[in-house]
Amino acid sequence: MLELDDKPEIAAPSGVKPMTLQINEIFYSLQGESRTVGWPTVFVRLTGCPLRCSYCDTRYAYSGGESLSLDMILKQVAGYHAGYVTVTGGEPLAQPGCRALLAQLCNAGYEVSLETSGALTIADIDPRVSIVMDIKTPASAEAAKNYWQNIALLRPADQIKFVICDEQDYEWAKQMLVEHDLADRCEVLMSPVFGRLDGARLAGWVLADRLPVRMQLQLHKILWGDQPGR
Repeated sequence: MLELDDKPEIAAPSGVKPMTLQINEIFYSLQGESRTVGWPTVFVRLTGCPLRCSYCDTRYAYSGGESLSLDMILKQVAGYHAGYVTVTGGEPLAQPGCRALLAQLCNAGYEVSLETSGALTIADIDPRVSIVMDIKTPASAEAAKNYWQNIALLRPADQIKFVICDEQDYEWAKQMLVEHDLADRCEVLMSPVFGRLDGARLAGWVLADRLPVRMQLQLHKILWGDQPGR
């Protein structure tokens, strides 16, 4: 783990232009989802996404932001003195430099997670990274973009997430759980779309069917609503 005063540096060889990423925002908040829910975490949100999910709550990340070198990103992250870092988007893997960023964050001693849509390959991601991968449901309007080959690449330390819009989504997710033996591969999360599906209804379905999944709510939205940077 990083000491509070550590300042990770990444020096580019002389004459070589440093790798840059388009960063929408870097902010400090509580992790609202997944295995580390509740932990103070630095979020590095990359700009851009090839998907347009019906419930997307980060449309502002489709464009904009600023170009930052890996060194600049790590310096900003270090300034928050946190042990956990989440790389998110948009879709962070849409930028080729994302894998290098993940590796450098791990090298710096952080507990690193990646939030990804499941539409792009998760091959060749540093094994120290905990991957939280969506499987898009029909009501997301992007289920056709699920890259099913990713399932074979998941490890026990990773997590699969279904964001559930309605009962049809739930029944579909339940079918995928069985067809792909998802619970035997890694932990599976189910969460309701905030403001669209009552969490108690989803909880009732999960309990009635005795599903081997973790039901979750979005802590940050319960605390702060839809504020950006939370």
